[in-house]
Amino acid sequence: MQSKTEDADPNGDTSTYKVIALRWRPKTFGEIIGQEHIVTTLTNAIVTNRSAHAYLFVGPRGTGKTTTARLLAMALNAKNGPTVNFDPGDEISRSVAAGNCLDVIEIDGASNNSVEQIRALRDECRYTPAACKYKIYIIDEVHMLSNAAFNALLKTLEEPPPHVKFIFATTEAHKVLPTIASRCQRFSFRPVSPKIIAEKLEKVAVAEGIKISVEALNAIARLAGGGVRDAESILDRMVAFSSGEITVGDVNLAYGLVDEKTIDGIISAMYYGDYKKLMEVSHSIGERNCDMYRILCSIEVKIHEQLAHILDGDGTYPDRMIRILEEIHKSKESVKTGLSEVINFETALLKAAERGQSRAIDAIIRDIREIKAATGNPSTQPASGDSTRDGAESRLPVEIQAALRDGFRAQIRVMQRDE
Repeated sequence: MQSKTEDADPNGDTSTYKVIALRWRPKTFGEIIGQEHIVTTLTNAIVTNRSAHAYLFVGPRGTGKTTTARLLAMALNAKNGPTVNFDPGDEISRSVAAGNCLDVIEIDGASNNSVEQIRALRDECRYTPAACKYKIYIIDEVHMLSNAAFNALLKTLEEPPPHVKFIFATTEAHKVLPTIASRCQRFSFRPVSPKIIAEKLEKVAVAEGIKISVEALNAIARLAGGGVRDAESILDRMVAFSSGEITVGDVNLAYGLVDEKTIDGIISAMYYGDYKKLMEVSHSIGERNCDMYRILCSIEVKIHEQLAHILDGDGTYPDRMIRILEEIHKSKESVKTGLSEVINFETALLKAAERGQSRAIDAIIRDIREIKAATGNPSTQPASGDSTRDGAESRLPVEIQAALRDGFRAQIRVMQRDE
């Protein structure tokens, strides 16, 4: 089990409370969860003494980019290093973790993005480290640097002094100049699965003496959206929110969510086109001041799970569920940023239900062919290798698709009469 950080404050003030996300921050590569592909590559590079001069860590927030950068700095500057088996309690590692190491410089790209500041950094690179083997620059949110600042950094990044290494972290890799990205080893941090996050939270809860139900742990893990740090912050808030055992009801109440039964009911109503029920649920959710964006996210996750279950089964094509999922995904932004959250949420559910009831042209043609084949007319069966989904039918205008949908029964009668 991962051990929590014992020093509550780098200055020795044990009365200062440190949040769970800081106390349980990984102190070795082995404690990083959900990013095994990155840990394996970095540790192998350290063991074989093939570490790069520049790295680009990209991925969603809270997935371990800055933490991994610090651990890499500890490993490279460790006593008798570089080594992956560094002591997280030695002086250098503790100073890096606390942000006090003179040779490991962390820079916030959002507030230090001018060309003058980067030129000053470039000049500092010339000097050898004060106490470590390498001078390491960790630049967080590097995409916030101006183009002039990037260009000022380019020459140093292209031909860095042997004692200098750069580690860039960003949530928006597409904003990093290609000339910069091409000179870095890129590592993509993935959102961590809810299952892995829940397992981590359970370890934290046991060690901290926090009473929390399994359902609540799973709810927090889903709520975090793949971010371990976000999950730990939510758990911290729930400890303050609840006076006893933390339940899934506490999580739903604190974050304006609804229970899983309500989510299932909404999905069912969309699937069967029960518009009246959707209106009633929307009004109820609005009266309780729930977080409708988060509810849509929960609906999206649940539909995705159901689709995965369907596709693992008999191979049935779940076209209706896919259309509902597409509409929910498209509607999330309008609910998040629109003027009327309630109206936009209600509209999202109704539009998703409507999309679910409509039928794609390729599905109609497939059904028609099946009916004609059943009547004994083999000439209507598709040739071997023919895919109606890739045919011209799927590119017909929406109006024609609607006409085919509305006239489906009439078409069946015509075919049967012709036969």
